[in-house]
Amino acid sequence: MKIVEQIKQPITVEMELFENKFRESMSTKVALLNRITHYIVNRKGKQMRPMFVFLTAKMVSGGTVNERTYRGAAVIELIHTATLVHDDVVDDSYKRRGFFSINALWKNKIAVLVGDYLLSKGLLLSIDNNDFDLLKIISVAVREMSEGELLQIEKARRLDITEDIYYEIIRQKTATLIAACCSLGACSVKPEDAETIERMRKFGELIGMAFQIKDDLFDYTDDAIGKPTGIDIKEQKMTLPLIYALNNCSPKEKSWVINSVKNHNKDKKRVKEVIQFVKDKNGLHYAEQKMIQFQQEALQLIQNFPQSPYKDSLTLMVNYVIERKK
Repeated sequence: MKIVEQIKQPITVEMELFENKFRESMSTKVALLNRITHYIVNRKGKQMRPMFVFLTAKMVSGGTVNERTYRGAAVIELIHTATLVHDDVVDDSYKRRGFFSINALWKNKIAVLVGDYLLSKGLLLSIDNNDFDLLKIISVAVREMSEGELLQIEKARRLDITEDIYYEIIRQKTATLIAACCSLGACSVKPEDAETIERMRKFGELIGMAFQIKDDLFDYTDDAIGKPTGIDIKEQKMTLPLIYALNNCSPKEKSWVINSVKNHNKDKKRVKEVIQFVKDKNGLHYAEQKMIQFQQEALQLIQNFPQSPYKDSLTLMVNYVIERKK
């Protein structure tokens, strides 16, 4: 059995019900919008985020979910989808998971409006049901994701990213949404238990950090993933392997690398040389160690919950994040 199917097993019923509720939450009277949302729903990915919501809710409650859990999962998925649609516009990206992006098929103006629509749908779903505690969790995540993106853009211009700033960027850009999924799951079933909600938020954040470092490592490997090698360098993104290599080399090497990333990032031979340089300086090994550290800290946080299929699945999920091949 595929690992994702294995992870999903204890929440199969919830995920099926969620699919239907999610479709309903997308529907509208505008025909063009319906066509686009239908296109989005039919090209969904692995749906890791709703899985985190349901597994967390069931683990902390001893196996139950409620309507709030479904709404929380739908809101996260709506807002996550909105950010992806907007990201594709920002990045001028015409493909998403091998399919055409919304902006490729319907142009930027429509894509931005669709993203806005999904965002407002998500917010209203919470407001209409008085889920203000869930709404706060999600709104903080949206704010942080925007801040993280802007911080990365600001730093990319000068290429002066320290390891601490890198962690702050990935915490906001990637980890904050997974943190929101886990705290939402806990909050939907145990709204009064502030300690558990915070523990699960931290758990999600640590997984998100490990997830992003794994993504950064893919840039240096030729494995069969959907992302061509060296693309982060071409886009002048400072990732952990590169930051570590720059902190552990001579001033002459440092200026060569920075010059390569800034001015020669379209030169395939030069990009290959930078990749080799990072490997030689143990940048990959260092990033892997950090990723494992985040993973172990995450597992530590759920250690004291009673044994259950949901806890097993979350453990599998944490391990999958760092062992995945794409």
